[in-house]
Amino acid sequence: MTNLQIFLDIATEAALAAGAVLQGYLGKVEDAITEKGRPGDLVTVADKASEAVILQVLGRHFSDHAILTEESGKLGDQKNEFLWVIDPLDGTTNFAHQYPFFAVSIGLLINGVPQVGVIYDPFHDELFRAAQDLGATRNRIPIRVSDTSELSKSLLVTGFAYDRRETSDNNYAEFCHLTHLTQGVRRSGSASVDLAHVACGRLDGYWERGLSPWDIAAGIIIVREAGGKVTAYDCTPIKIESGRILATNGHLHEILSQELQQVPPLSAWK
Repeated sequence: MTNLQIFLDIATEAALAAGAVLQGYLGKVEDAITEKGRPGDLVTVADKASEAVILQVLGRHFSDHAILTEESGKLGDQKNEFLWVIDPLDGTTNFAHQYPFFAVSIGLLINGVPQVGVIYDPFHDELFRAAQDLGATRNRIPIRVSDTSELSKSLLVTGFAYDRRETSDNNYAEFCHLTHLTQGVRRSGSASVDLAHVACGRLDGYWERGLSPWDIAAGIIIVREAGGKVTAYDCTPIKIESGRILATNGHLHEILSQELQQVPPLSAWK
């Protein structure tokens, strides 16, 4: 097996173990929910338990690799060529309300480039995996992005950052604008699930701002290996630390990019 295949298999082991932890906590965290400083930015005992399992699995196999994870932050030398980027529970607010859109997300950056990604949705028992040049799968079956080539026939997805109440750069105008131009825009509340659904063709495109690296590291490589395209809003190479992403089936990429860059300000909407 190639090193990437080994990394992919170990990441899968960690994601499945963490998913089992989340299933055990579902519906049992009402008295163990706190906010991390911003309204709506929640953390539960399930987040921490899931992260502990992932760190245990990765530490057992790759003790010299660096880690960036939502709850524990930076672990190890962040300049290491191997950096695992982890969200142990992407969609904590959904999880706290037992709304069935949440996932474990584990991505591996090699020299800063997403090379391995695993997203596991334990509620629906859907495992999305990919590694550079090895293709993308859902429950071990190959997946491809959609063939939709017209914005008017597309179904998109987006999200809103935790600071949306305090900043005018809040994605509301883009949401309204693209809702008018498409068959619909959804908001699931889990960036990793959104990217997985673009990869398997359920959705045609996704954009969002205010994200953290752990929200998108795994999804980037899964979308790309499924035949999709991932960039910054203006089609330049994505900077994972920028917090902004545009991911599509490729056919809609340029037109969606153009629309995002010419959205009227929210004040213009009546």
